[in-house]
Amino acid sequence: MRITAITAILVLLACVPALAGPQTTESEVVAMVLNKSTIIDTDVKVTRVSLASEGLVDMVLISPRQIYLTAKALGSTSLTLWSGAEVAKVYDLVVAPDVTRLKRLIHETMPGEKEIRVLSSGSAITLAGSVSSSEHLSRALVLAKAEAGGNVVNLLNVDGIHQVMLEVRVAEMSRSVTKQLGFNFAAIGSNFSIFSLINSLASYNPDDGYLVAGDKVNIMGSYTNGSYGLFGMLNALKANGLVRMLAEPNLTCVSGESAEFLVGGEVPIPMPGSLGTVGIDYKPFGIGLKFTATVLSSGRINLQVNPEVSELDYSRSVPVSGYEVPTISTRRASTVVELADGQSFMIAGLISDTLRENSSKVPGLGEIPMLGNLFSSKDFASNKTELVVLVTAHLAKPVDMAAQTLPTDGFKEPDDKEFYLFGLLEGQKDEPTETASNGTGGEQGAVIRPESGFDGEFGHSWSN
Repeated sequence: MRITAITAILVLLACVPALAGPQTTESEVVAMVLNKSTIIDTDVKVTRVSLASEGLVDMVLISPRQIYLTAKALGSTSLTLWSGAEVAKVYDLVVAPDVTRLKRLIHETMPGEKEIRVLSSGSAITLAGSVSSSEHLSRALVLAKAEAGGNVVNLLNVDGIHQVMLEVRVAEMSRSVTKQLGFNFAAIGSNFSIFSLINSLASYNPDDGYLVAGDKVNIMGSYTNGSYGLFGMLNALKANGLVRMLAEPNLTCVSGESAEFLVGGEVPIPMPGSLGTVGIDYKPFGIGLKFTATVLSSGRINLQVNPEVSELDYSRSVPVSGYEVPTISTRRASTVVELADGQSFMIAGLISDTLRENSSKVPGLGEIPMLGNLFSSKDFASNKTELVVLVTAHLAKPVDMAAQTLPTDGFKEPDDKEFYLFGLLEGQKDEPTETASNGTGGEQGAVIRPESGFDGEFGHSWSN
């Protein structure tokens, strides 16, 4: 019985490997470069070889112990080797882009970039480290995408300052000159009437028999003798106008982004709709600016600037659905410049010069010397406008808020005595404290109050 039990145990132990099934073989990773070859040496003679994907790697069995592999496409596959009936080895073949050539290209095109690291991660190229500017970042990405077929992982950081502050000064001068001279008269008798209403300075009322003056008349007179009357109206005007408009906005944005501002407002424009309805659409006007700044290498700034100055013009308004809609007179410019930190450029030459002359005469009578002025009307208008835009670009850095000053920092609220007794809307600032040596090695502080101001006492107050 003991011999039978021992025999049964030995049989069970012999069957354990068969019941456990085939043993797994640990795989080894082989990194390959696209379009390059690799030779694998084995410790045992290989009797059979299997390649999971033949489209990625070409395989040639040189000898029972050497296998020649050539990478054809990016990706990964597995290579299994048999020695007899057993699996001898399993290889994971990973085909990655050639980063050696990319490193050389980056060094040749951007020799100053020492912090760029090029890594191969499977079928992609990973760029890590830092670059000095956004321009060099774009160049590195273009080179990497050309090598990896667009499969690029960007982990680069851009060093330096990449915020741009724009100081803009917009100045416009507008000068206008207007001259007008016109004469209207009427001679009315019992049996006749003569009118000269050039330029419509006045209108005749036949029911009451007198002239009605318009809003352009400066001088009006009449002479009546019995049933005869002479009426005259004169428009004589000379006007000079000067307008100065100035805006000084500051605007900050990140490199590569756009920013814009508008100093002005929006005018409501009625828009006729269906079934007699009227909608409202708002159109902006004023001094506006839109710009896109890109920080280049060596601190230079590429700047695309679009300034615009517009104003409402009621002299050319258009009636819409019972509303008087003004037109918008606009001056606009667009330019792209490149400048260094702190440099400025000017957009000038935006000059508008208009001249209008109008003369109305009665044929024949208006040509008579001297007397013809009674039968004519003259109108002269000149308008000159010049717009100048001065732009200064700065690389913006964060600053300490404690070191900044505001327009309200110097304001001191008046106390009751200053407000009610002296009528001051702003409190008087405290006098600075002066320190002087007292001759004993210590310091003596002095607060001096002016004698002319009432502060509860007269004269000086000294405190040691």
